[in-house]
Amino acid sequence: MKERESLERRVDELEREVAALRGQGAGWGRGIRKGASRGIGNLPFYEIALGPDVARGERRGHAKAVIAIGDVATGVLALGGLSWGLVAAGGAAAGVLSFGGPSIGLLCAIGGLAIGSMAVGGGVVGGAAVGGGAAGYYACGGGAAGQHVVSALRTDPEALEFSRRHGVTGLCASPFSGGHRR
Repeated sequence: MKERESLERRVDELEREVAALRGQGAGWGRGIRKGASRGIGNLPFYEIALGPDVARGERRGHAKAVIAIGDVATGVLALGGLSWGLVAAGGAAAGVLSFGGPSIGLLCAIGGLAIGSMAVGGGVVGGAAVGGGAAGYYACGGGAAGQHVVSALRTDPEALEFSRRHGVTGLCASPFSGGHRR
């Protein structure tokens, strides 16, 4: 009989703990979910999804909208930890124009590690690449590799002309090229 009372007490204790955890999101904190009631087709104009949603069993918010802001964001303008969109910005980003730690952009990528037609950042790969370590058809940076290069070791006149035409002379001028500004 004593064992049964002990077991019932323990079950009651556990039920109270479970109820408390449900109330506070099982240690996940509280999330934010907001969105527009109107949109284009099934895509709302904006959506914000940050943090967990215990009711849905989500640890991260995934916003999907024209303007999406979330832990994960997908939209025309996407802002988030992981973002995908026409214009994407965040911890990791991919889009037509992207800005992020690692960044992949169809037209332009800017980030610590950037890959795109035009790539700017720390380590970059692109048709035109500007960065500390750059690889591309036109490349400029401390360590650059490509067909037309401006680097500490080599200055290609066609690469300098390309940088002048596209307004990035300040980024691509080598102290040995005559285009360096002080």
